[in-house]
Amino acid sequence: MRAPAWIFHLAALKHVPICEFQPAEALKTNVTGTENLIRASIAQGVRKVIDVSTDKAVEPVNVYGMTKALGERLMIRANDRSEKTRFVCIRGGNVLGTNGSVVPFFRNQILAGHPIPLTSKEMTRFFLTVSEAIELLLKAAEVSIGGETFVMKMNACNIYDLAIVMREHLAVTPVPIQEIGIRPGEKLHEVLVSRYESMHTYCYGDQYFVILPDHPSPELARQYGSLQPVPFQEYNSRMSLMSHKEIARMLKKGGFLD
Repeated sequence: MRAPAWIFHLAALKHVPICEFQPAEALKTNVTGTENLIRASIAQGVRKVIDVSTDKAVEPVNVYGMTKALGERLMIRANDRSEKTRFVCIRGGNVLGTNGSVVPFFRNQILAGHPIPLTSKEMTRFFLTVSEAIELLLKAAEVSIGGETFVMKMNACNIYDLAIVMREHLAVTPVPIQEIGIRPGEKLHEVLVSRYESMHTYCYGDQYFVILPDHPSPELARQYGSLQPVPFQEYNSRMSLMSHKEIARMLKKGGFLD
């Protein structure tokens, strides 16, 4: 912690089923680990810490989401513990191609000629590419003043539609889609901005939303108070579902339909 001016905090136990069965480990990494990072950053005079959170931290129903929600609270409140080090959060959906992501898993199943296991035909998720995730990180690092949470506007996808599109483009031989049921701790739909948060969430340009604490500091109020409030009560993954063509375009951009 002695050298960097900025820290991007991405370390986490992120797999929902693993966290469900190993809650103590999830707590140690995602909560205690975050508190350790906060203490070290303040002690070493780090300029800014950007915490990478997840849609699963909003109205959490699983251990992973609960620990990430606690991590968010620790980060935002850490701004009261230091006059020099600023802390900010960002929230994203599923980043294409990351470890454990459904897209490379579906791709491997299809290319091997194996059935595609699907938890539910109703399930929806937010997706963004690696380049979009990096753009969100850098934007938060550049413009944040500490205490706010940035969310990127992103389209959502029905996972059944995702499986169909990938099968159409990748399957050499016919492969079935098998519905296997929801795994422990999984939601059917995800939320990036809750009904409670939407009351103090604002549009930041064309690509982002910024969520302020329920009692923002005078600096936050001055920085964002003139922005337009968001036009929704809740931002969830059932909104703005992508068509098959849009899903294919996203996957090609991410390099999964080459």
